[in-house]
Amino acid sequence: MATAMAAMIQRSHVGRRSWRFLIVIAMAVFVLAIVVIVQCSSISYGIGRTSSWPPLLEEAPEASSSFLVSPINNPGISDDSKLGEIQKFNLVGNTSVSASSNDVDFGDDIESISNMEFRDRSRPPAVEQAIELEPKNREPLQIVSMALSKNPEKGSLSLSKRLGRKKHSTTISQMNSQLHHNLVSAISKRPQRPSARDRELLSAKMQIVNAPIVKNTPGLHASSFWNVSRFKRSYELMERMLKVYIYKEGEKPVFHQSRMRGIYASEGWFMKLMKESKKFGVRDPRKAHLFYIPFSSEMLRKELYRKSFQSVKELEEHLKSYVNHISHKYSFWNRSSGADHFIAGCHDWAPKLTSNHMMSNCIRALCNANVAKGFKIGKDTTLPVTSIRSQERPLQDIGGKPPLERHILAFFAGGKHGSLRPVLLQHWEASKYLDMKILGPMPRDVESKRIYREYMKSSKYCICAKGYEVHTPRIVEAIYYECVPVIISDNYVPPFFEVLNWEEFAVFVAEKDIPRLREILVEIPEEKYVAMQSSVRMVQQHFLWHKAPLRYDLFHMILHSVWHNRVFGN
Repeated sequence: MATAMAAMIQRSHVGRRSWRFLIVIAMAVFVLAIVVIVQCSSISYGIGRTSSWPPLLEEAPEASSSFLVSPINNPGISDDSKLGEIQKFNLVGNTSVSASSNDVDFGDDIESISNMEFRDRSRPPAVEQAIELEPKNREPLQIVSMALSKNPEKGSLSLSKRLGRKKHSTTISQMNSQLHHNLVSAISKRPQRPSARDRELLSAKMQIVNAPIVKNTPGLHASSFWNVSRFKRSYELMERMLKVYIYKEGEKPVFHQSRMRGIYASEGWFMKLMKESKKFGVRDPRKAHLFYIPFSSEMLRKELYRKSFQSVKELEEHLKSYVNHISHKYSFWNRSSGADHFIAGCHDWAPKLTSNHMMSNCIRALCNANVAKGFKIGKDTTLPVTSIRSQERPLQDIGGKPPLERHILAFFAGGKHGSLRPVLLQHWEASKYLDMKILGPMPRDVESKRIYREYMKSSKYCICAKGYEVHTPRIVEAIYYECVPVIISDNYVPPFFEVLNWEEFAVFVAEKDIPRLREILVEIPEEKYVAMQSSVRMVQQHFLWHKAPLRYDLFHMILHSVWHNRVFGN
């Protein structure tokens, strides 16, 4: 009996262990199945994203078809409730437009289409619009911001997070340090086999470095310069010495032709005035200190859509073949590996089109001056973005109200393109502060453009927020209307950075500090604002185009920047 009981107990323990083992096995299988299902779902989701990423522009939902803007009936009044009845305008389509500077954007991402070929020989309607309406570059994040425009809260939130995780940005102080370091190291440089022109540049460099302190600087606002004495000496030497040879090679429209209106007008005005200059131009290349390649980045880009080229790669190859041609025909390129040659390009694509190794030593005057994308402080120089409405009257309607009559703290109006502007509008478009006039896109009719200008003329600070790229015409617009620029564009090198101390007449706000925008501006003492606004009026002369160039004007300042970088890069 005892033996039977013991056997039953032993079988009972064995049975329990078996059941426990089976339960453990079943749980393990269940967990494994869940893991497999989750992984399959992730793979499927990844494939789904890859197949539609980035979303095509044509598939993006239409942007909001209406916006609000309050026109100024009397810009000088302090009561914002009297600014006039709020008007509602309707827009056709999903384009972002602004009355400010024709910055309508139908751009293409140059990276994504760099190897694209146009199979259909007929030109698509969208391409026609792209040609007419000033194209710009778009990146995947920027396209997403457009697609999310119907849900601004969700879109802006994700963009805010994205801005917080962006790559390292270079502050204006860091740019100052880099510029100073480059200048100090350049002073000790000597060419190994100096030509006669090299010796002249070396002499100029030593005269600039050892320039005597000048107390009287008529026509110049001393505090707006890093060192006004050195600038004055450098400018005088440029006027006395500089000779530029302009290559005759190259066929229109890519070479020797450019537009004089629109947001890319800077390259056109500079090309025209440079070719007309009898003071600086020279026919004998042996007498030249600099060699100008007269190509238009805007016209080259447009040739892609006119079917002259089949891909962006062909655009780059076209420039490379040009350099090959002049380097074989002349000895001047090979003498310096292109270091004494320069180009001026204002289109967004200009940095990419001129980044090939053959042009790596060239001095590049670029509107898209982004230190995170290959812009080299001390070698390259920034071309100001000037939105010219009239070729015959480039200076029409400039000027603004005196400081005491500017009752709007900050003003911005523009399209929501790019990663930054949706964040700006999310925080400030519907602000409770009546002195913050942060608006979306405005129509392009005559009255809306007038209202836009009146806002700038009546505001203390004008917000210059980047769009798809780091540059924006609003910086020069603010200077034209004597409004202190507030530059929100990490990694952007402002124009004439080699000589102008921008912090004397502009405010720089990091992109991550957009939520603190009003706080930053309010903390600026009134006396400092008045001094900055006065400096804006004084430096305005350096940003003006004249059909017959004047001393210290925009043409001469661009040329001086190229001269300066050549002297200190010699």
